[in-house]
Amino acid sequence: VWYNNVPHNRLVEDKGGQNWITRDQDKFKFPGGGTQFIHGADQYLDHISKMVPNITFGQNIRVALDVGCGVASFGAYLLSRNVITMSVAPKDVHENQIQFALERGVPAMVAAFATRRLLYPSQAFDLIHCSRCRINWTRDDGIFLLEINRMLRAGGYFVWAAQPVYKHEQNLEEQWQEMLNLTTRLCWKFLKKDGYVAIWQKPSDNSCYLNREAKTKPPLCDPSDDPDNIWYVNLKACISPLPENGYGANLTKWPARLQTSPDRLQSIKLDAFKSRNELFKAESKYWNEIIEYYVRCLHWKTTRLRNVMDMRAGFGGFAAALINQNLDSWVMNVVPVSGPNTLPVIYDRGLIGVMHDWCEPFDTYPRTYDLLHASNLLSVEKKRCNVSSIMLEMDRILRPGGVVYIDDTLSIMDELVKIAKALGWRAALRETIEAAMGNSTPDTSLGRCNCKYLTSFLVTV
Repeated sequence: VWYNNVPHNRLVEDKGGQNWITRDQDKFKFPGGGTQFIHGADQYLDHISKMVPNITFGQNIRVALDVGCGVASFGAYLLSRNVITMSVAPKDVHENQIQFALERGVPAMVAAFATRRLLYPSQAFDLIHCSRCRINWTRDDGIFLLEINRMLRAGGYFVWAAQPVYKHEQNLEEQWQEMLNLTTRLCWKFLKKDGYVAIWQKPSDNSCYLNREAKTKPPLCDPSDDPDNIWYVNLKACISPLPENGYGANLTKWPARLQTSPDRLQSIKLDAFKSRNELFKAESKYWNEIIEYYVRCLHWKTTRLRNVMDMRAGFGGFAAALINQNLDSWVMNVVPVSGPNTLPVIYDRGLIGVMHDWCEPFDTYPRTYDLLHASNLLSVEKKRCNVSSIMLEMDRILRPGGVVYIDDTLSIMDELVKIAKALGWRAALRETIEAAMGNSTPDTSLGRCNCKYLTSFLVTV
């Protein structure tokens, strides 16, 4: 990473001895170490797999969460094992951790365990990792670990590397015992402790919860609580039970998982006449054709598009199509609060994403994405907020030389072009096909314009 892109030396000074990061003249380099894995993330990942052989990265473990990620070396080294990791950290004394991660081309977001739920759905992650993440998991009736439990998939794994695991000082031994007591009450199975690392597994059904002694704390959440309701929702000191129908638990292994219509698709609330399976297949077919066209005609494989954001992701068809074309990129799939919550489907496919209200700023640093894709977003959000404000936010998070691709209704295009020119963007209109999820059927003849839609407002900044 070029020093001038992130001109901060604090992490080098504080963490250089732990192999997090070094500076070599005008560049930062990342040796792959961490506080608990100074010999490198690859060796650390091998150690985890040897501890629990059922943790098969890139097969049953596809989507991970790294809490307190540092410069995201854990997630960076998992990429080569076909695991995509959401790396999160707050803005603390090492204030540019997430900016370093994104500069490296690793998925990351600013996020903190505080008073509200994180913006990820229930049963999102196959594995959640915390290495010296400085979170007291047992405080306040274990409310932070209960949030981990909500986001952890049925049968998923929690990996904890911290001083209470291996040190024998009295206060740390007490913390370890508190952790064992809490995880037992959460019905997590303690699998193994080896060296710095301890691993637990979440149950795959509700049988243990239902067999606990009466008045055991933490209690089960009220049946009216929706664990996928996450926008400005306070943390809750209760256990989110698993769906009785087993939704979210039975997934095919990667890479077949990407193309499989997941069970939780049926629970998504949609205003549509077609079946959910038909919509899922139509979206996948449409974006596969579109991305194939971009690669062939717009030469996307020659363009450096590493960090990509789909601002209205639907079922994740755009991101899946990029993977099908073997593009060297990852996609942050954003599900707007103004539409149906499709995040569970996105995660069940082995992708990552987050809920967001585009009337507000997005939790990332400036100049961190190479491509922003907005399909039928701005005409919808125009009813709620100022389109100029959204495009200003897009300009903030887009890297210099980055690309914006907007497709939307013809009626809004003139306004968007004017705003783009005012921002100094170079805009080009192209006619092609368009199909909004549930609004129209994709036309299989690429290059023709649907009578209602004008696609491809292509912008270079």
